[in-house]
Amino acid sequence: MTDTFLYFAYGSNMFTRRLTASDRASSAVAEGTGFVAGRRLTFDKPSRDGSGKCDIEVANPTDRVYGVLFRIAATEEVALDRAEGVGRGYRRESLEVITAHGPVSAIAYVATAREPGRRPYEWYKAYVVEGAIEHGLPRAYVEWVLTFPARPDPDAERRSENEALLFGGASP
Repeated sequence: MTDTFLYFAYGSNMFTRRLTASDRASSAVAEGTGFVAGRRLTFDKPSRDGSGKCDIEVANPTDRVYGVLFRIAATEEVALDRAEGVGRGYRRESLEVITAHGPVSAIAYVATAREPGRRPYEWYKAYVVEGAIEHGLPRAYVEWVLTFPARPDPDAERRSENEALLFGGASP
């Protein structure tokens, strides 16, 4: 299947409407869920907008980051790299994802810089939580993600655009 690639979404792109926006990967189809062992979800990737975005840091061997596996057309790889900030805060990394059917290799975006203590905007954290619920990630994991502090976005227009997508409107 060289005309597609497998992508492991663990942050805001778990929310299908966000990932399939026209500037990301409109061909994305969920193929299941899984986890990456020895990593921990954080919101400490600094963003240009001043908030924290998701990362999967190397952590204790017993830690896990759950996420969604999406099959995406290879023709959309460049657009997704651009939307995800490859070379500007994230890098592509091939990871082993443990699924109910065994391990698979998938690409993920991993932060190149971290600033502990960053907080995501409320709408960004909502994408992560809603994506996790949408794809049936473990309840305890969703509840753990809910414990991360978030803050209001001071940019009312950006907040409204993202909330519109969360609540079923057009993509931002």
